[in-house]
Amino acid sequence: MSPLRWALCPRSLLRGLRCVSVAAGLCRCSPGTSAASVAGMEELLSRSVPPLPPYETKEKAPPPAELRSAEFVRYYRGLEAGPPRAELLTRLARDFGVDHGRVAEFSAKVLQAREQQRELGALLQAEDRLRYYLNPQYRGLFQHLGRLEGGLRFLVELRGDLVEGLASKAVDGPHVKEMNGVLKNMLSEWFSTGFLNLERVTWQSPCEVLQKISDSEAVHPVRNWVDMKRRVGSYRRCYFFSHCAIPGEPLIVLHVALTSDISSSIQAIVKEVPPLETEDADKITTAIFYSISLTQQGLQGVELGTYLIKRVVKELQKELPQIKAFSTLSPIPGFTKWLVGLLSSQAKELERNELFTESEWQEISEITGDTTTETLKKILNNNEWVRSEKLVQVLHSPFMRLCAWYLYGEKHRGYALNPVANFHLQNGSVMWRINWMADTSPRGIAASCGMMVNYRYFLEDTASNSAAYLGSKQIKASEQVLSLVSQFQQNSKL
Repeated sequence: MSPLRWALCPRSLLRGLRCVSVAAGLCRCSPGTSAASVAGMEELLSRSVPPLPPYETKEKAPPPAELRSAEFVRYYRGLEAGPPRAELLTRLARDFGVDHGRVAEFSAKVLQAREQQRELGALLQAEDRLRYYLNPQYRGLFQHLGRLEGGLRFLVELRGDLVEGLASKAVDGPHVKEMNGVLKNMLSEWFSTGFLNLERVTWQSPCEVLQKISDSEAVHPVRNWVDMKRRVGSYRRCYFFSHCAIPGEPLIVLHVALTSDISSSIQAIVKEVPPLETEDADKITTAIFYSISLTQQGLQGVELGTYLIKRVVKELQKELPQIKAFSTLSPIPGFTKWLVGLLSSQAKELERNELFTESEWQEISEITGDTTTETLKKILNNNEWVRSEKLVQVLHSPFMRLCAWYLYGEKHRGYALNPVANFHLQNGSVMWRINWMADTSPRGIAASCGMMVNYRYFLEDTASNSAAYLGSKQIKASEQVLSLVSQFQQNSKL
């Protein structure tokens, strides 16, 4: 934790020390993966996971003792992160899932009811029985944990471990993936908009909240407290969703810049300037959403971002009704990696490059001193190219059209390959403008060759745009983007 946080929040120090001592105590008693600890896990799971009662008595079955669920929480948190927790999650998913024998039995009864053309009531009851037995046994544990005080927070932590474990292959297999999906769906219901509170962050917000907002900023890292003060000061807004069961805890955070036009550069938004200027509402006509960050890994895949943007738009319309334009200034993660891969594959397969025109490639070769793509790939990977003004100028036109194609033309199952593009297009935005040298930070150059994109939200069209994208996979784009796509199709070949 930063020393500055302690300077601003001395009370946090005592709390932090208490947490460290508790954590240390837990670590001392953390079981390993020995035979004894495995037996302990099995015994705990058999006590904690409630059996699925027979269909006939499902409404009358008494809930398990709260102590059992609380014991599971204590045991899990007492395990060290890594293999011990992975072992417990694997056993929970594998040994307490769906009863496949019952599912097969009641699937056959549904088919039998259809074939015999029995009355509708009998068919519906057979389907209801089947639906009931499709529930995995661990779902009951999750339901009871969700009712505990602090249980929802624990389930978010547990799913965070699942997500991380699946990504690192520490846990794997169809049973674990299925359990991850079941828990994600349950969290989606528990974190629906009716349970979420929209909160605005200001410099007067609790220092713990400011610290969490700073720590969670995944798009444009906060440099220091002056920078943080700027991001919640004049011409800026910062909002987050919290949950009624976890009050004051940021779940997802949205940063907004209030401007007079659609921004084309992130430097102007997050530059380190003392926040002394008094806000003049007459200068504000545009809201730029420049960063949205999920603070809880366990809520990955739970739809929060879309609802947060919609709520913030309504909030801004009430506070500043003169705002007419809503737009993002978004990163383009993955573009550089895609481009370098393209250069490698084309050079390997064709022994020449067809991404650039002859005149462009001649200029690039003269500057790099290499007629192959090797030097270009190398300098793209280490960001060296931005130091050459000539190379920046020569690459401007081809990189813009390549980026337009990456965003507009590269697809995954018919939808935009780029995850940020896919998110905003699903929300009904228009791919509005690609901006050259919009993010000159090392991260921006490395991820997208310094380019960023505006996704513009025309509020009256978002519903129809979203339906067109989700239904027929049509991307709404501006003339600038479509012109660049056309240039790509004329001058580059894949």
